[in-house]
Amino acid sequence: MGLPALEFSDCYLDSPLFRERLKSHELELDKTNKFIKELIKDGKALIQALKSLSSAKRKFADSLNDFKFQCIGDAETDDEICIGECTDMKSYTSVYQNRNIENASDVLIMPLERFRKEQISAAKEAKKKYDKETEKYCAVLEKHLSLSAKKKESHLHEADNQVDHVRQHFYEVSLEYVFKVQEVQERKMFDFVEPVRPTTRNRFESTRSEVESLMRKMKENPHEHKSVSQHTMEGYLFVLEKRSFVSTWVKYYCTYHREPKKFTMVLFDPKSGGKTGEEESFILKSCTRRKTESIEKRFCFDVEAVDRPGMITMQALSEEDRRLWMEAMDGREPVVVLFCFSSSVAQLDVTGFNVMKKFIYAVETRGIDEQGLYRIVGVSSKVQKLLSLAMDPKTCADVELDNPEWEIKTITSAIKHYLRMLPAPLMTYQYQRSFIKAAKMDNPEARVTEIHALVHRLPEKNRQMLELLMKHLANVASHHQFNLMTIANLGVVFGPTLLRPQEETVAAIMELKFQNIVVEILIEHHEKIFRDVPNSSGSSTNMQLNLSRRRSTQNKAPSCSERPLTLFHTPTHSQKGDATAPSPTSPRSPSWPMFSAPSSPQPISSASSDSSPVGITGRKARALYACKAEHDSELSFIAGTVFENIHTSKEPGWLEGTLDGRTGLIPENYVELL
Repeated sequence: MGLPALEFSDCYLDSPLFRERLKSHELELDKTNKFIKELIKDGKALIQALKSLSSAKRKFADSLNDFKFQCIGDAETDDEICIGECTDMKSYTSVYQNRNIENASDVLIMPLERFRKEQISAAKEAKKKYDKETEKYCAVLEKHLSLSAKKKESHLHEADNQVDHVRQHFYEVSLEYVFKVQEVQERKMFDFVEPVRPTTRNRFESTRSEVESLMRKMKENPHEHKSVSQHTMEGYLFVLEKRSFVSTWVKYYCTYHREPKKFTMVLFDPKSGGKTGEEESFILKSCTRRKTESIEKRFCFDVEAVDRPGMITMQALSEEDRRLWMEAMDGREPVVVLFCFSSSVAQLDVTGFNVMKKFIYAVETRGIDEQGLYRIVGVSSKVQKLLSLAMDPKTCADVELDNPEWEIKTITSAIKHYLRMLPAPLMTYQYQRSFIKAAKMDNPEARVTEIHALVHRLPEKNRQMLELLMKHLANVASHHQFNLMTIANLGVVFGPTLLRPQEETVAAIMELKFQNIVVEILIEHHEKIFRDVPNSSGSSTNMQLNLSRRRSTQNKAPSCSERPLTLFHTPTHSQKGDATAPSPTSPRSPSWPMFSAPSSPQPISSASSDSSPVGITGRKARALYACKAEHDSELSFIAGTVFENIHTSKEPGWLEGTLDGRTGLIPENYVELL
């Protein structure tokens, strides 16, 4: 296994786990430094030995050259002439080899020494700076937290500003150090080994540029790039401990899980970079803000444990830090929403499918041969305008994509932007890691098989949209002689969009190449992947999917989107004879919540799969899925609902049932007879 990726967001937590990962990188750099020293030493010894060998060869050649064969007679034969020339050739060869040995130092030794001086030394200097800033920040923070809450407000405000400044500088130095350490680790693989494949160096420079861009974003807006943690809250806290009649504040790294209410803390000193004790855990009972007048320190709160007596007083690093801890632990501190924003997102609905089909048709009929298709981006304002017009029911019919106003690059950018606007990537966060794992398989056939199976696990609408897109991209790739967009190029464009990670991290950037590979496979094998259902031996999910599609084709029962279920009000016993009661034929909207239905029928039970359900009169049925008409406000049914008095209907594919005194039609493929 390789070294773990160092996430920039972890610099702000500065957790023990982060320090351990950083230490593993530092040990690897020390190992590399020692290896290079030995390599330089052995290389110089080799060059010296080659020089000695070359000198001996040259001396031997000179001796041969000085020795002249004396021929008998006044003329030489061809063989005698050849022998004389061989001695001269050996002398020339010896000189040529000596020149190559002289260049060996530049080719072998100089790159190694330059790497040590420029890269290893730079990393060491960055470490010294990082260690110095760590010590400074810890000292300033402890001094700051030791200030009495009774000091003047102006003095406390000045101290807060000072520690914020030192903290920000520490974070920036930490980001730069992490960037440098990982850069050296990546660069060492080829920087001192020449010649190098140009594509390898280009990929390194591209990855380095992406990581550097992320680092700059983190510096500018650190709060927008928080780490996604398995913990509800984590960070450093000072805990008040009483030892031998003396109270001391001890620094712990703490984590909290809201679901089991488990609070864990461990002694850890960032200055030394090592744990100084075992983990302690307890189940949280309550959390209460500590009033300023009740304690000398600021930013304090009390926690009570289920399995240990007494209150535990803790001090956060700032007022904001205390608020976050109390919010996580459901403390009495009020929850304050600091940031609020709203943005429009696209949906995989009828409008979305219509817009995508319209855009794809325009691209394939107008600009399939344009160079740089999908790679060249359109003007952002025009793209936004096109999407807003095309997705608005009031204006969508008026959008004419043949209009010169809508350039091909504007339309292609609108397609990509629509996919990025989806609440989740088209291939879902749920299966993102599974697709990446499939792309990492050694066997190419196994990759295709696994991706094939994963595609058919996607939600129906996601799979339909993905099929529409891949068929189009395959068409684009078939014109690559003109548009220069090969399957590989399209994978680079669409990989980060279709498989975007839930969080922008260094590890995610490192896996961009595997996202691209997934898209390449989908384009190249789109006919097989979307046409054929995976083998049933793969999983039970595939068997159900195959059964569902087969039955929906055989029965041809209308889905909920094709025909809404209309529930009719049936008078109860108390309403019989009431003149004001509604007619049994008057439609009435149900009173329970509305749910969305699957876009195609789901598998049905064996009891309801019979094409001629005879003898079911009076039986009950349970709804398998929530279902409602896509263009109607009335509910079809709720998953799990039990219908009474089931009868066959005159309309094929539908049953008639009663629910809460109301009767209506129920899709046969969506119920299980009881």
